[in-house]
Amino acid sequence: MYDLILKNCQIVNEDSIYHSDIAIKNERIALINNTIDAEAQEIIDVEGKYVIPGMIDDQVHFREPGLTHKGSIATESRAALAGGITSYFEMPNVNPTTTTNENLRNKFDLASQKSVGNYSFYLGASNHNIEEIKRVDTSLAAGLKVFMGASTGDMLVDNPDTLEDIFKYCPVNIVTHCEDTPTILKNEQIFAEKYGDDLNATHHPYIRDDISCYLSSSMAIDLAKRNDANLHVLHLTTKKEMDQFVSGAIDGKKITAEVCVHHLRFNEHDYVDLGNQIKCNPSIKKEEDRAAVMAALLNDQIDIIATDHAPHTWEEKSGPYSKAPAGLPLVQHAVQVLLDFYHDGTLSLEHIVKKTSHNVAKRFQIKDRGYIREGYYADLVILDIEKPHTVKKEDLLYKCGWSPFEGTSFNSSINTTIINGHIVYKDSKIQENIRFGKQIEFSR
Repeated sequence: MYDLILKNCQIVNEDSIYHSDIAIKNERIALINNTIDAEAQEIIDVEGKYVIPGMIDDQVHFREPGLTHKGSIATESRAALAGGITSYFEMPNVNPTTTTNENLRNKFDLASQKSVGNYSFYLGASNHNIEEIKRVDTSLAAGLKVFMGASTGDMLVDNPDTLEDIFKYCPVNIVTHCEDTPTILKNEQIFAEKYGDDLNATHHPYIRDDISCYLSSSMAIDLAKRNDANLHVLHLTTKKEMDQFVSGAIDGKKITAEVCVHHLRFNEHDYVDLGNQIKCNPSIKKEEDRAAVMAALLNDQIDIIATDHAPHTWEEKSGPYSKAPAGLPLVQHAVQVLLDFYHDGTLSLEHIVKKTSHNVAKRFQIKDRGYIREGYYADLVILDIEKPHTVKKEDLLYKCGWSPFEGTSFNSSINTTIINGHIVYKDSKIQENIRFGKQIEFSR
């Protein structure tokens, strides 16, 4: 007897869409076949709906430990499940920062007690922790996060010798936030002098401009090439940067690129209505930049789509532009944003799945996840492509309680999320008493 059978699926997997049934047993996909006539504890007919592998989000900020007034592992991982994100890699800029292996292990301990999604964590780089980086457990850490500009405190890595050592000795994928701090500081001064109290979010893409991004990402790429390092450049935003990345399949690439859903969705005109809500680093930029990044996604210069989910309280976001923190909550609606691009003919379902699941699994060597395959964990999302969904404040699961998409009507809905073979979200509701998140394993 199987635990669960999904009947009449339209499966989107490995560059094809096909009809089949899926049988699940002991947390994994036991059988994929045209017709499965067998007993199961539960059988669901998903006729007319699509089944995709759960999104693996390689960039989130869940704010724990130390910043839990904004979000927590428990709250944000629940919101992610409602959005079809079954696995996540979380960032090190918490309090205390995840810049020691001890702090990294402590975060895994926290997640083992609190996460309802599958989880892994990055070790963070600083100007002073190269020995910690050399000793990192490659079977544990998702990778190494390097803030090459635009961070605060000890996590801004701006020492050239340190950067050289990081790219020379790091034993895991290096993922980078690339913005050039001196350029940004110069722009901030210029705009503050020009606009004074009238400085606002519409100026953000010109303060954190394309030059600041290019100077930093080109430096990271040069470091990676000289040291033969594995580099993954996060949240790219500019037309100027695209020529640095090679088109083609992710297999064999040592330098890869990522874009986030909000940089695909918004442009500089959206600051007028949304203001600080979409203030983020790197900034949402001009329409020509958004279009260029989308084109690079389509021709496989950009390999992965993520969220950079980064919640702040409404009170924090409601302050003046100069004091409002950067970042926005995204995990609950990221897949729906991408499905809108399917509806307008920009992205195919196969392309969305490749960039949100398959390529993440390949790039980080994730074991038994990211595909719909027999023997793999049953991390599955059922999509109701033709059922519109309007975002309402009362339905938000973020601890911060707000979203830039409030009032937005998406063309598609997340019908069901299954993680490790268990239904955790169905018919707009998180199932109660769920505790099915697992530590992500790597084949390294």
